[in-house]
Amino acid sequence: MKTILKVVSLLLIISQPKVFCQEDNRYVPETDPLVLAKLEQWQDLKFGLLMHWGTYSQWGIVESWSICAEDEGWCRRSNPNYVGYKKEYENLQTTFNPVRFDPAKWAKAAKNAGMKYVIFTTKHHDGFSMFDTRLTDYRITSDKTPFHTNPKANIAKEIFSAFRAEGFWTGAYFSKPDWHSENYWWPNFATPDRNPNYDITKYPERWENFVQFTHGQIMELLGGDYGKIDILWLDGGWVQKMTKDEIIKEITSPDYKFIHVQNQDIRMDELVAKVRQKQPGLIVVDRAVYGKNQNYLTPENRVPDKALPYPWESCIIAGGGWSWVPDAKYMTGKNAVQLLVDIVAKGGNLLLNIAPGPEGQWHDDAYRLLEDIGKWMKVNDESIYGTRVLAPYKEGKVCISKKGTNTIYIYYLAENGEKMPSKIDMSAFSLPVNMKIRMLGTDTFLRMEKSDRGITILIPDKIRKNPPSDYVWVLKASF
Repeated sequence: MKTILKVVSLLLIISQPKVFCQEDNRYVPETDPLVLAKLEQWQDLKFGLLMHWGTYSQWGIVESWSICAEDEGWCRRSNPNYVGYKKEYENLQTTFNPVRFDPAKWAKAAKNAGMKYVIFTTKHHDGFSMFDTRLTDYRITSDKTPFHTNPKANIAKEIFSAFRAEGFWTGAYFSKPDWHSENYWWPNFATPDRNPNYDITKYPERWENFVQFTHGQIMELLGGDYGKIDILWLDGGWVQKMTKDEIIKEITSPDYKFIHVQNQDIRMDELVAKVRQKQPGLIVVDRAVYGKNQNYLTPENRVPDKALPYPWESCIIAGGGWSWVPDAKYMTGKNAVQLLVDIVAKGGNLLLNIAPGPEGQWHDDAYRLLEDIGKWMKVNDESIYGTRVLAPYKEGKVCISKKGTNTIYIYYLAENGEKMPSKIDMSAFSLPVNMKIRMLGTDTFLRMEKSDRGITILIPDKIRKNPPSDYVWVLKASF
């Protein structure tokens, strides 16, 4: 069975779950001054690590999605018997034993790559908790889970502690839907889609039990036992408050495909107020839900075409899928560095996903990728952290950004095999004549010429023959 599942999973990796709109111009600005200050600091960090990890890593499948009965590629199962498959899936708890789990090693590799914050999946949609929750036995520390005897059994706590020790901000990914909870998927009914399988208006006490359960688990994570948490990153955007008109609009849409669309109000305003009493200034990301509890937006596995007028972060798969697959192919260092520069020039952050495996290991190629990024960052990181968007932000292979009022960075994105050019031309952007220009990693000041067509920055042969870095060459112009 496991062999078949692994084969199927490799076919499914090209498919990903439907993404609710992650880029909404109706962004509602935060008003809490502590949160606003923290958001400004977060926008300085630029580069973070996302990790999807759970019992599903043992099968190398698309996270929790195979237990969702929707007719989508990412929900496919090798066993045609849904009930039997779901039982097998839940039994993964009894074999999950990631004995190679070493979060300190991950944290050091991420730090050396220049990452500044981590978002970890404390719970995905399947409901398996990667922390020591007291509210369900479907957790990593249950005596049903072999790993519960390990000194590092409380995985989320160990990860947060290891990354904080390296100076990281920490963020808790938490799934609002919970398909293991009998108050979300009631065994009394079939489970036709991702939504609650009962009428919330008919059984309000059952839904209230789920709301209390959700608040309770989040308060466990944010209440202090897990240390200072900087970001609460909530997934499952269909769990949201909806008016009757919004529900009608959803179910009459040409794209409508779900059965149980309904008002899944978990009282987010109340929850956010409670967690910020414990964690003042906490950034909350209620993904894909329009409103004041989505402090920054999260385009998924893509980069916007232009700068966005609000805080944002592209979450991108580094290799394979969001969750671990046996033979994941990772992006190259060149692709990762140029991706980071493109995002930074448009004013965003890059959240790069690396998925741990069933024994708690990363692929060797994940370490190689981070090492490659780190080599570039050691020369050029000042052009990444603390920068802000500067129009027109991109012209051909050239990107620009600014830092403060007296520094501008110009990034030249090299093509495969391209040698450093003797000059960089820009027509859509100009520099004051009194700015001093040099390439990061060198001490040589560069000459700039102006013309009716814009500016030309000249690169001397001694730099071209010995480039200070690969992939992207960065010029710093300052007063």
